[in-house]
Amino acid sequence: MRDVEALDSLWAEYCLPLCDALYVRQGEQVRAHGVSYDSDRPGGLVIGESFDLAAELAEDPEWVSWVDGQREVELPGGEQLWAGEGDQGSQGFFARLAEDGTLVWAVFLTESSPFTEIRPVGREATFTSTAGVVITVDIDDPAGR
Repeated sequence: MRDVEALDSLWAEYCLPLCDALYVRQGEQVRAHGVSYDSDRPGGLVIGESFDLAAELAEDPEWVSWVDGQREVELPGGEQLWAGEGDQGSQGFFARLAEDGTLVWAVFLTESSPFTEIRPVGREATFTSTAGVVITVDIDDPAGR
């Protein structure tokens, strides 16, 4: 299974892989990167090494968490920014969805607590969790690369 198929299959069930990661759709491919939070870094999100999403899921198919969108902001053109929680109280996620609801990109964090605030400003958005985790990303290039 290719990464894009794996991610689409999970998102159809409102699930994401259970790890601190960023998933970015690029056409028929997905870039998956480990991430971490560092309040001292600009934007707060540290992008780590890439990994093979399909291989990770093939090794452990239960390596997923459901996600529940608690906030959404509509963007021009019908796309949306979402923020919410995973299936454990410590988990949070935020994402950009295409007009048809497919995932454009998503960030999942296991120790952030739920993200409940979204503040878009121009082409950036700031996501804030109930634990005070604050992350700002370029909504067109969340990896900043």
